[in-house]
Amino acid sequence: MIDLKVADLPAFTHTPIDSISATHARVVEKFGTHTTRPLAYRLKQLESFYWALKDAEPALLEACSLDLGKSAYEAYLTEVGWVLNDIVFMHKNLKRFMKDEKAEDTSWTNWAMNPIIRKDPLGAALIIGAYNFPIQLSLGPLVGAIAAGCTAVLKPSESAPNAARVMQRVVEESLDPEGYAVVQGAIPETTKLLDCKWDIIFYTGSANVGKIIAKRAAETLTPVVLELGGKNPAIITASADPRLAARRLLWAKLLNVGQVCVSQNYIMVDRSILPAFLKELKQAFKEFQPNGAEDNEDYGKVINERQWQRLRDMLDSTKGKILIGGKTNKETLFFEPTVVQVEDQHDPLLADESFGPLIPILPVDNLDEAIRTANAIHATPLGLYPFGTKAETDKILASTRSGGASVNDAFFHASIPTLSFGGVGDSGTGAYRGRASFEAFTHRRSITTTPGWVEGLLDVRYPPFGAKKLKKLRGMTDLKPDFDRKGNRTGGGVWWLLGVSGSNK
Repeated sequence: MIDLKVADLPAFTHTPIDSISATHARVVEKFGTHTTRPLAYRLKQLESFYWALKDAEPALLEACSLDLGKSAYEAYLTEVGWVLNDIVFMHKNLKRFMKDEKAEDTSWTNWAMNPIIRKDPLGAALIIGAYNFPIQLSLGPLVGAIAAGCTAVLKPSESAPNAARVMQRVVEESLDPEGYAVVQGAIPETTKLLDCKWDIIFYTGSANVGKIIAKRAAETLTPVVLELGGKNPAIITASADPRLAARRLLWAKLLNVGQVCVSQNYIMVDRSILPAFLKELKQAFKEFQPNGAEDNEDYGKVINERQWQRLRDMLDSTKGKILIGGKTNKETLFFEPTVVQVEDQHDPLLADESFGPLIPILPVDNLDEAIRTANAIHATPLGLYPFGTKAETDKILASTRSGGASVNDAFFHASIPTLSFGGVGDSGTGAYRGRASFEAFTHRRSITTTPGWVEGLLDVRYPPFGAKKLKKLRGMTDLKPDFDRKGNRTGGGVWWLLGVSGSNK
């Protein structure tokens, strides 16, 4: 596959719906053979997967350009290189991740039973990818499933068909065909996949579709990981550095044309610093795009006409004032980064997640107003971006909730491949990346082994019961507090014993 090009692949076609049940049965049956559990099998799959992706790198970069207009630099940074590094990290650490764990704080009466936590694969996984980062958000979870010893079916986004075609070729030519498969398609194919009983479903995408998947999964008590989006706020206090805030938040909207689930959806700026911030924002535009966005090869396009029209409708419906940008081209799916000053938290640009290069600015009178507004617009966004002093940003973090946060930056927390990433509440459930990807597809199975020689200790559990056995049970199991009735620290069991002995004198 070293010389593979997108044009060499078959055209994007939907998987026949009547074949999906058989694909599901195949990966379920493969998991039932237990051959995916050994470390050697998992390492072999990761190794083969790595080199297949490496060989297909030019085609993957080309696909990202065709689907999203991504430059080779951006596609490698956020897609191909990301997944390659993820595989290497998992390969190096998998043996350690798989090791049994000793139970914490085991009492002497339980020590003999050797309580441990074993890492069992959950089983057959369904992974539903997204279009904005079609490689990373599809193959990243798949790496976790392979590492955990699961089998899996991947359903890439049909909105990024070229990336989906390349990924299918890579999976089919590198991974065990009995354990891993790709299903292509849209709503009918996804619906058929959800008709099947899975051991875990991993979905990345919108909250509306996430609700549908959660409901379908609940019908069969299937656990889910939902990586959704949200109306992510950025808050710029009066003490913030306007230049740093402008540059860092603008970068977040230029990357992938703002089609990033953790990108800020709106920026609240203290009125006292608003003129300085807008000045720095205009300067940053000149530095990042000296010839404008339309002639910038590092700036991509909106994924398709439907999403472009949605963004255009949002911009047309706002009551705010356009300060920067506003140019669009439906034929090329171009949408210029557009800064709009709004005066109302109910403005259409803030009411929904834009998932594009719209940059609403909402002036606020003080930090307390910003916090109240952030909590009112979306109580549990995927990301939160406070700019200001440590005291101010600590107050923001203590007074809000979010899946993650980057202080004095834009979604840097989401750019660290080994840092656990996930939403909370409306922005999702579960987490992955790095070790968390392994754990997302793993069941922590508690196990004890009771030897015959402890039967003398276990007589307390056998009837008949009485005061003598209760006293013995208390002595074996009761933990002594390290606090008194007023909450003062007492030193725990040692000081408790000293106190008892002193009171008897």
